[in-house]
Amino acid sequence: MSILVTGAAGFIGARVCQALLEQGECVIGIDNLNNYYNTELKKERLSILLSNKLFSFNEIDLTSVDLSSFFDKKQLNDINFVIHFAAQAGVRHSMSVPMDFVDTNIKGHIAILEFSRKLANIKHFIYASSSSVYGRNTALPFRESDRVDHPGSVYAASKRAAELISDCYQHLYGLPQTGLRFFTVYGPWGRPDMAYFKFAQAIMRGETLTLYNGKHLSRDFTYIDDVVDAVLKVVSFSPPVDCARILNVGNNSPESVLYLVNLLEKFLKKPAFISVVSRPAADVETTWASVDAIKEIVGWEPKTSFDDGIEKFSTWFIRSDYL
Repeated sequence: MSILVTGAAGFIGARVCQALLEQGECVIGIDNLNNYYNTELKKERLSILLSNKLFSFNEIDLTSVDLSSFFDKKQLNDINFVIHFAAQAGVRHSMSVPMDFVDTNIKGHIAILEFSRKLANIKHFIYASSSSVYGRNTALPFRESDRVDHPGSVYAASKRAAELISDCYQHLYGLPQTGLRFFTVYGPWGRPDMAYFKFAQAIMRGETLTLYNGKHLSRDFTYIDDVVDAVLKVVSFSPPVDCARILNVGNNSPESVLYLVNLLEKFLKKPAFISVVSRPAADVETTWASVDAIKEIVGWEPKTSFDDGIEKFSTWFIRSDYL
């Protein structure tokens, strides 16, 4: 048995690969190593994985190749799980280059679904969605049963489109699927485009960081170890043939963005210089995940407090090369 993971050099993808390898699983990683953010960080994550003999890697752009051409028949028959985490991220970035999100998050999603549905022994297709699909919803906490037809950004719309396409593929081809709506994942080896990472850099450099106004500006920050645990529990879950579930993966506890800055000041031991500006239309004021569904189905719930998570990130950040 082997597990195919796309976006294997990404933040969540790399940590999931590492956890699977530690369980003794054979993992095939795929990533196009694009330059949306520092590729050296991606290569460092990848180097850790490549030190394990159970891991193999292909640099592939899902939107431009026939994925099956990279494998022989035995390798294809050995793939039992596909974990699809490759995506173009960035809510505000999608305002600048919307076609990149159509290509990667919609076209790429269809490409991996086409590949997966033809696998003889696939048991489960698991893919990353996003809390952004809740868009302009105002009812809190966000639940999987909420309507999600008012996205706030092209990024959100692309991830919702991927969910709908997955539902279609389950209906047409009986491909069991679980989509995971991740809520603001953070921690060591994280993405430099995320606010907590940018804030840490600004604080360490003595630069001014930008906060958006709004007294209720908060995010449901979810620590990476908890996210990995959620993915592993979903992998171990045997879905029914007609499974097309979508599950929230969040901390079920929104935290003020200002409190995030306060914690970074505390653990980095430096003051923050803050500039407050108007919140852009693509950014929502608050996110908050209900995790009742995933707890009921696979028994997962978050364990890491926000204070502990930011302390762990800060410790890693101080020792890293990304100050």
